[in-house]
Amino acid sequence: MRQMIAGNWKMNGTLAGLAGFAAPLAAGVDGVDLLICPPFPLIGPMIAAFAGAPVAVGAQDCAVEVAGAHTGDVSAPLLAEIGASHVILGHSERRADHGERSALVRDKARTATAAGLIPIICVGETLAERESGEAETVVRAQLAGSVPDGFAGLIAYEPVWAIGTGKTPTVADVAAMHASIRASLKKQLGDAGTAMLILYGGSVKPANAAELLAIPEVGGALIGGASLEADDFLAIAQAAQR
Repeated sequence: MRQMIAGNWKMNGTLAGLAGFAAPLAAGVDGVDLLICPPFPLIGPMIAAFAGAPVAVGAQDCAVEVAGAHTGDVSAPLLAEIGASHVILGHSERRADHGERSALVRDKARTATAAGLIPIICVGETLAERESGEAETVVRAQLAGSVPDGFAGLIAYEPVWAIGTGKTPTVADVAAMHASIRASLKKQLGDAGTAMLILYGGSVKPANAAELLAIPEVGGALIGGASLEADDFLAIAQAAQR
């Protein structure tokens, strides 16, 4: 299965740094799909920086509404119009910091799909939920609430406690969760859930990328901090290639 390596820049990056970041990635990586999701103001300039290169550019969120009096929100049709291909939805930081519930994530996914964007729906448990033995139950509930009927995007599993902490679950834990997510997707979506990519996110870096990307049902990675450095991002993508 062809894997995707996606970078979530969060609220990082500068206009001045785009050219230097894009140059090492311009040739792409054979057999691997590359995606970068920078802050909203950098989407257009990043698309221009990667013109002609096999690197897609996406957004980190979108509004559920397509237009109107919604100060500070960005619509999915506008993102598609400027050339974005994907949009991250339901990231744990959106769920925690902005109170986003699964029902809202589901509605955003519908809006994004209608606009021609490919949604990446994020799910994941907190440390307390894992330690109490509820991790798979929590993630299955997030999938049930966040994934709309007919969904044709991607899923990203990000254990909340591993994001940016340097901690990662064991290989067995990741394998078990990805298998559980696959079973849930098959149940919810039928045949469409069989081949849907399930990305892993949570302190992915060049040193552990090969091991994580080799786990069954891991269809790529959603990377935070390591995606800000072109060399690190490229090294992770090359690990997927191997």
